[in-house]
Amino acid sequence: MSHDRRIDDYIAKAQPFAREILTHVRERVHAVIPDVQEDIKWRMPAYLVGGKLVLITAAFKEHAALNFWRGQELESRHDTVGAMGQFGKIKSLEELPSDAELDRLIREAAELAEAGPSPRKPKHEPRPAAEIHPEFAAALEAAPTAKATFESFPPGQRREYADWIAEAKQDATRQKRIATAIDWLGEGKRRNWKYEK
Repeated sequence: MSHDRRIDDYIAKAQPFAREILTHVRERVHAVIPDVQEDIKWRMPAYLVGGKLVLITAAFKEHAALNFWRGQELESRHDTVGAMGQFGKIKSLEELPSDAELDRLIREAAELAEAGPSPRKPKHEPRPAAEIHPEFAAALEAAPTAKATFESFPPGQRREYADWIAEAKQDATRQKRIATAIDWLGEGKRRNWKYEK
């Protein structure tokens, strides 16, 4: 069993309840995957097989977390997948699955990691084209340079202008934004040009 000293240090600095949880998970990982590699990923203890991530553990002030890298593909009775992983906020050893269940999950996760990359997430349908407020459309028609710039932008950049104008609650605000947008577009500027480097 090879232990990464950085994980030793991480566990030593954790709250006592978390130390117990992280140590237990670590022991189970080493029991199930004898050739596991330890590492620190995103400043948290990570366990890999063949250089591929299997799971990550973490300690916080009031809870610990256990996150299987491909957890959505595991069959688990603890599927409360979220930012804290498949088991939510773990505050005691009793909140972990039984050793037999944990071992099974670790074994399955290691097999998934060795099997290759996770399946790609399905692509979402593209968002519909941005709806242009009629007053903004009229202003663009009256300013050919601004219109050409606007039409040369990709959909996301056009949407930034369209949404900014549509979000105005008062006519005066909308008119001011339309005038500003026409000026900026006339200069070839994107909506958030001030923040670009």
